[in-house]
Amino acid sequence: MTAEADFARHLGTSPLVAIIRGVTPEEVVAVGEAILAGGIHIIEVPLNSPHPFESIDRLSKALGDRALVGAGTVLDTLSVARVKDAGGRLIVAPNTNAQVIGAAVQAGMVAAPGYFTPTEAFTALDAGAQALKLFPAEAATPSVLKAQRAVLPKDLPVLVVGGVQPDGMRPWLDAGANGFGLGSGLYVPGRSPDEVHARARAYVAGAAK
Repeated sequence: MTAEADFARHLGTSPLVAIIRGVTPEEVVAVGEAILAGGIHIIEVPLNSPHPFESIDRLSKALGDRALVGAGTVLDTLSVARVKDAGGRLIVAPNTNAQVIGAAVQAGMVAAPGYFTPTEAFTALDAGAQALKLFPAEAATPSVLKAQRAVLPKDLPVLVVGGVQPDGMRPWLDAGANGFGLGSGLYVPGRSPDEVHARARAYVAGAAK
Protein backbone atom coordinates (compact mmCIF):
# COMPACT_ATOMS: atom_id res chain seq x y z
CA MET A 1 0.00 0.00 0.00
CA THR A 2 1.30 3.44 -0.85
CA ALA A 3 2.13 5.90 1.90
CA GLU A 4 -0.69 8.17 0.71
CA ALA A 5 -3.23 5.31 0.87
CA ASP A 6 -1.91 4.33 4.29
CA PHE A 7 -2.22 7.92 5.48
CA ALA A 8 -5.83 8.07 4.31
CA ARG A 9 -6.61 4.71 5.92
CA HIS A 10 -5.18 5.62 9.30
CA LEU A 11 -6.63 9.14 9.27
CA GLY A 12 -10.01 7.61 8.49
CA THR A 13 -9.68 5.34 11.51
CA SER A 14 -8.68 8.20 13.82
CA PRO A 15 -8.33 11.82 12.62
CA LEU A 16 -5.33 12.49 14.84
CA VAL A 17 -1.56 12.75 14.43
CA ALA A 18 0.66 12.35 17.49
CA ILE A 19 3.60 14.79 17.60
CA ILE A 20 6.12 13.39 20.09
CA ARG A 21 8.62 16.23 20.22
CA GLY A 22 11.56 15.54 22.51
CA VAL A 23 11.14 11.77 22.62
CA THR A 24 14.34 9.73 22.93
CA PRO A 25 15.19 6.49 21.11
CA GLU A 26 15.18 4.66 24.43
CA GLU A 27 11.54 5.50 25.16
CA VAL A 28 10.08 5.93 21.70
CA VAL A 29 8.70 2.41 21.28
CA ALA A 30 6.93 2.42 24.66
CA VAL A 31 5.47 5.85 23.95
CA GLY A 32 4.48 4.83 20.42
CA GLU A 33 2.76 1.66 21.63
CA ALA A 34 0.88 3.70 24.24
CA ILE A 35 -0.31 6.14 21.57
CA LEU A 36 -1.37 3.32 19.26
CA ALA A 37 -3.21 1.54 22.08
CA GLY A 38 -4.97 4.82 22.82
CA GLY A 39 -6.38 4.87 19.30
CA ILE A 40 -4.02 7.16 17.34
CA HIS A 41 -2.41 5.57 14.27
CA ILE A 42 -0.21 8.31 12.80
CA ILE A 43 2.92 9.37 14.70
CA GLU A 44 5.56 11.95 13.86
CA VAL A 45 8.94 12.42 15.50
CA PRO A 46 10.02 16.06 15.10
CA LEU A 47 13.58 16.34 13.88
CA ASN A 48 14.49 18.70 16.72
CA SER A 49 14.15 15.74 19.09
CA PRO A 50 17.21 13.84 20.40
CA HIS A 51 18.56 11.43 17.75
CA PRO A 52 15.32 11.59 15.74
CA PHE A 53 16.34 9.31 12.90
CA GLU A 54 17.15 6.51 15.34
CA SER A 55 13.75 7.02 16.97
CA ILE A 56 12.00 6.87 13.60
CA ASP A 57 13.88 3.70 12.73
CA ARG A 58 12.97 2.00 16.00
CA LEU A 59 9.36 3.12 15.88
CA SER A 60 8.74 2.17 12.26
CA LYS A 61 10.19 -1.30 12.85
CA ALA A 62 8.21 -1.83 16.06
CA LEU A 63 4.84 -0.66 14.77
CA GLY A 64 5.11 -1.91 11.19
CA ASP A 65 1.89 -1.47 9.24
CA ARG A 66 -0.15 -0.90 12.41
CA ALA A 67 0.70 2.80 12.19
CA LEU A 68 2.13 5.39 9.83
CA VAL A 69 5.39 6.78 11.17
CA GLY A 70 7.16 9.87 9.94
CA ALA A 71 8.96 13.06 10.85
CA GLY A 72 7.99 16.59 11.77
CA THR A 73 9.89 19.88 11.55
CA VAL A 74 11.47 18.72 8.28
CA LEU A 75 13.18 21.78 6.83
CA ASP A 76 15.47 20.51 4.04
CA THR A 77 15.67 17.87 1.36
CA LEU A 78 18.60 16.02 2.94
CA SER A 79 16.42 15.35 5.98
CA VAL A 80 13.70 13.95 3.72
CA ALA A 81 16.14 11.34 2.42
CA ARG A 82 17.29 10.48 5.94
CA VAL A 83 13.73 10.04 7.14
CA LYS A 84 13.01 7.67 4.26
CA ASP A 85 16.18 5.68 5.02
CA ALA A 86 14.99 5.37 8.63
CA GLY A 87 11.66 3.91 7.54
CA GLY A 88 9.55 7.06 7.81
CA ARG A 89 6.72 7.57 5.32
CA LEU A 90 5.36 10.98 6.33
CA ILE A 91 7.04 14.40 6.04
CA VAL A 92 5.51 17.20 8.11
CA ALA A 93 6.86 20.74 8.22
CA PRO A 94 5.95 24.00 9.92
CA ASN A 95 6.35 25.89 6.66
CA THR A 96 5.66 25.74 2.93
CA ASN A 97 8.90 24.70 1.20
CA ALA A 98 8.35 23.52 -2.36
CA GLN A 99 11.71 21.71 -2.49
CA VAL A 100 10.96 19.68 0.65
CA ILE A 101 7.48 18.87 -0.61
CA GLY A 102 8.79 17.79 -3.99
CA ALA A 103 11.51 15.62 -2.45
CA ALA A 104 8.96 13.86 -0.24
CA VAL A 105 6.57 13.19 -3.12
CA GLN A 106 9.44 11.99 -5.33
CA ALA A 107 10.44 9.56 -2.57
CA GLY A 108 6.92 8.12 -2.37
CA MET A 109 6.16 9.72 0.99
CA VAL A 110 3.25 11.84 2.19
CA ALA A 111 4.02 15.57 2.31
CA ALA A 112 1.97 17.53 4.84
CA PRO A 113 3.51 21.01 4.97
CA GLY A 114 2.45 23.82 7.23
CA TYR A 115 0.51 26.76 5.82
CA PHE A 116 -1.39 29.76 7.15
CA THR A 117 -2.60 31.68 4.10
CA PRO A 118 -4.33 30.65 0.87
CA THR A 119 -1.18 31.63 -1.04
CA GLU A 120 0.90 29.20 1.01
CA ALA A 121 -1.76 26.51 0.65
CA PHE A 122 -1.82 26.67 -3.13
CA THR A 123 1.98 26.92 -3.32
CA ALA A 124 2.10 23.65 -1.37
CA LEU A 125 -0.49 22.00 -3.58
CA ASP A 126 1.34 23.09 -6.74
CA ALA A 127 4.46 21.40 -5.34
CA GLY A 128 2.55 18.13 -4.83
CA ALA A 129 1.48 18.18 -1.17
CA GLN A 130 -1.12 15.53 -0.36
CA ALA A 131 -2.27 17.15 2.91
CA LEU A 132 -1.95 20.52 4.64
CA LYS A 133 -1.29 21.55 8.22
CA LEU A 134 -2.92 24.77 9.41
CA PHE A 135 -0.30 26.16 11.78
CA PRO A 136 -0.30 27.75 14.25
CA ALA A 137 -3.99 27.19 14.89
CA GLU A 138 -3.84 29.43 17.97
CA ALA A 139 -3.54 32.38 15.59
CA ALA A 140 -6.49 31.31 13.44
CA THR A 141 -10.15 30.50 14.05
CA PRO A 142 -12.62 27.95 12.69
CA SER A 143 -14.12 30.79 10.65
CA VAL A 144 -10.78 31.31 8.91
CA LEU A 145 -10.60 27.62 8.06
CA LYS A 146 -14.19 27.61 6.81
CA ALA A 147 -13.38 30.46 4.41
CA GLN A 148 -10.26 28.65 3.18
CA ARG A 149 -12.16 25.39 2.68
CA ALA A 150 -14.44 27.17 0.24
CA VAL A 151 -11.55 27.42 -2.22
CA LEU A 152 -9.36 24.42 -1.29
CA PRO A 153 -9.95 21.04 -2.98
CA LYS A 154 -12.83 19.21 -1.30
CA ASP A 155 -10.90 15.96 -0.90
CA LEU A 156 -7.76 17.60 0.51
CA PRO A 157 -7.01 16.61 4.13
CA VAL A 158 -6.44 19.69 6.29
CA LEU A 159 -5.06 19.13 9.77
CA VAL A 160 -5.30 21.73 12.52
CA VAL A 161 -2.16 22.00 14.66
CA GLY A 162 -1.45 24.15 17.70
CA GLY A 163 -3.18 24.39 21.05
CA VAL A 164 -5.81 21.74 20.32
CA GLN A 165 -7.64 20.37 23.37
CA PRO A 166 -10.05 17.40 23.50
CA ASP A 167 -13.04 19.65 24.24
CA GLY A 168 -12.24 22.14 21.47
CA MET A 169 -12.32 19.98 18.35
CA ARG A 170 -15.95 20.19 17.25
CA PRO A 171 -15.89 23.81 15.96
CA TRP A 172 -12.87 22.98 13.80
CA LEU A 173 -14.46 19.80 12.45
CA ASP A 174 -17.64 21.71 11.64
CA ALA A 175 -15.51 24.27 9.77
CA GLY A 176 -13.98 21.59 7.56
CA ALA A 177 -10.96 20.21 9.41
CA ASN A 178 -10.13 16.60 8.64
CA GLY A 179 -7.99 16.03 11.70
CA PHE A 180 -5.61 17.42 14.26
CA GLY A 181 -1.93 17.31 15.15
CA LEU A 182 -1.40 16.84 18.88
CA GLY A 183 1.76 18.12 20.54
CA SER A 184 2.31 19.00 24.19
CA GLY A 185 -1.29 18.22 25.08
CA LEU A 186 -0.46 14.60 24.33
CA TYR A 187 3.27 14.20 24.98
CA VAL A 188 6.08 16.12 26.61
CA PRO A 189 9.45 14.67 27.64
CA GLY A 190 9.15 12.86 30.94
CA ARG A 191 5.48 11.98 30.59
CA SER A 192 4.94 8.27 31.22
CA PRO A 193 3.52 5.93 28.59
CA ASP A 194 0.49 5.33 30.84
CA GLU A 195 -0.29 9.05 30.97
CA VAL A 196 0.29 9.40 27.23
CA HIS A 197 -2.12 6.52 26.68
CA ALA A 198 -4.78 8.19 28.85
CA ARG A 199 -4.36 11.49 27.01
CA ALA A 200 -4.56 9.74 23.64
CA ARG A 201 -7.86 8.16 24.65
CA ALA A 202 -9.19 11.55 25.76
CA TYR A 203 -8.31 13.09 22.40
CA VAL A 204 -9.87 10.18 20.50
CA ALA A 205 -13.05 10.65 22.52
CA GLY A 206 -12.98 14.40 21.88
CA ALA A 207 -12.69 13.89 18.13
CA ALA A 208 -15.72 11.59 18.16
CA LYS A 209 -18.06 14.07 19.90
